This record gives sequence, C-alpha cells and structure tokens, in this order.
Amino acid sequence: MCRSIKTLFNFDPPATDEEIRAASLQFVRKLSGFNSPSKANQPAFDQAVLDVAAIARTLIAGLVTTAEPRSREVEFARARARSAVRFGMRR
Repeated sequence: MCRSIKTLFNFDPPATDEEIRAASLQFVRKLSGFNSPSKANQPAFDQAVLDVAAIARTLIAGLVTTAEPRSREVEFARARARSAVRFGMRR
C-alpha cells in the first residue's frame, strides 16, 4: 500500500473531506503513475479523484466497529516514534 495513504476510519473527530480527498488523490496518483497528469489526461484524472473520494466516504460511513475511536494525536506520536526508529533521530 502507498505509505502516504493514511487510515481514515474510526477516528474522533471523523475524517474530513480534505483528508479523504488527499488519500483519494494519492491513490489515483499511484494507480495512474502520474504525479501531475498532462492536460489531455487531467479531466480523467480529476474525475477519478472525485469518484474515489465519493466511494471512500461511502465506505467509511458504512463501516462499523466496537473499538474505541482512535486519537489523531496518539496515532501521530506512534508514527513519529516508528519514523525515529526507522530513520534515526534527525534534528
């Protein structure tokens, strides 16, 4: 999975439209191989981002869990700790 696409389900507060769009954009970039599509491909690229975002919203809204919602701050701290182990402390 693309490392820049983050889990969006079961957070308090819930994922924003901006976060869903950003994940959708990364997904379409990964699938298409384009970071920035040509003018000829831009309409298809933009439509794909909109479609993926809509489906992602539907998916997130339809999922259920009994787990407590995760905290963004805790998850951010965990990611930072994993990064420090992986890449070493950088200052």
